[in-house]
Amino acid sequence: MNRKPGGLTRREQHARTREALLGATIRCLVDHGYAGTTTQRIQDAAGVSRGALLHHFGSKSELLVAAIHHIADIRLHHVDELTTDLDDGPEALEQLVQAIRSAMAGPAFQAAIELWVAARTDRLLRAALLPVEKRLDSALRTLFHHHAGIPDPGAASTAFESLMALVRGLELTRIMRTDQSLADQIVEDWLTTVARLRRG
Repeated sequence: MNRKPGGLTRREQHARTREALLGATIRCLVDHGYAGTTTQRIQDAAGVSRGALLHHFGSKSELLVAAIHHIADIRLHHVDELTTDLDDGPEALEQLVQAIRSAMAGPAFQAAIELWVAARTDRLLRAALLPVEKRLDSALRTLFHHHAGIPDPGAASTAFESLMALVRGLELTRIMRTDQSLADQIVEDWLTTVARLRRG
């Protein structure tokens, strides 16, 4: 087995460098925005050489497409971790909503926002972003329909869409609120409304 210095195989070193570059891309998107995320900044943040970066990603576009997939995987993994032990009891929906809120927050979501905004005018970026977001949406939708307990499919679909719009909007407007407890109250109101659909 071909091992590099430090006891890592070539494959392990390759995976570690790729992970470092993707992690650095997320940090740069959060810290500098899409426009300020340059390959030089990513390279510096990852602590790798120019040659190492180009070995993994031949262009900035290629790196950002990989980052889109990586960000979606992080968010899905986060939801999976929080919902592994979820049952069909009365508290399941509230726990699921909190898991989705958690996935729609933090660096991965902030980086995703930067990519969404850029994709509005970048055709290639949008083409890469849409199927990944659809995959994430489909996974969350499946979880929601399983645990929401809303018998009417149309009402369940509307409830899911309103939840996604709600949690995304709350996170986007977080910096404008001085009282963060207001967001919790808004979600509580949503849960109260959906409880009536479950009984119906």
